[in-house]
Amino acid sequence: MTDHHIGMIVPSSNLTMETELPRMLRAREEVDPANRFVFHSARARMQHVTPEQLRAMNAQAERAATELADARPDVVATACLVAIMAQGPGYHCTAEDSITAALRAEGAQAPVISSAGALLDGIAALGVSRVAIITPYMKPLTQAVVEYLEAAGVEVVDSLSLEVPDNLAVARLDPADLRKHRHELDLSRAEALVLSCCVQMPSLPSIQPVEDEIGIPVLSAATATTYRILQELGLPPEVPNAGRLLAP
Repeated sequence: MTDHHIGMIVPSSNLTMETELPRMLRAREEVDPANRFVFHSARARMQHVTPEQLRAMNAQAERAATELADARPDVVATACLVAIMAQGPGYHCTAEDSITAALRAEGAQAPVISSAGALLDGIAALGVSRVAIITPYMKPLTQAVVEYLEAAGVEVVDSLSLEVPDNLAVARLDPADLRKHRHELDLSRAEALVLSCCVQMPSLPSIQPVEDEIGIPVLSAATATTYRILQELGLPPEVPNAGRLLAP
């Protein structure tokens, strides 16, 4: 039996990253008990999803990475997709490099992924280039996400902003409501649906049901992050009932 140690850098008000990722990997343990997953988190202060607080949180990433380095994780994932995407196209590479440097300075060799980069990788892995997205953000931040995706070659055919600025309130959103919200999107040209373009907005219970309903792949920032974690650990990126991206 192998224990895989996963380091996570999460916003201080994020409740969902430490809920949905472990839930997916616990489900994977049930079908592959030889591989177990252990989680270690470092927090960066952020309460409200505003450009100012997002920038301030990004500035804390190296400190959080230094703390995680002491645990010698096997992989480090940094959450808060919008904090990275709001900084402009391609910033996930800069953020990942900065965290990697902080880990290496402390002797930790873990690979680093970001939820922003993972979402792009997940979309590419599905072989699609046109998506619709649902975000909890205010409309200007959703537009920043749209521009980030499109700069990376992903066309956003439609988007829905739920406009919830308080990050704790985002965590309290009912994932079942996403099954209704998806009807507000025009999916006629979409090749995939990003049901939650945010690792704080819960969506896991609705991923598979919505995919079954609409007949195109459904993913989220969280499922894409899980996909990349498993890849970096050298494990098949498979989780039951979590959408086509993670389909066994």
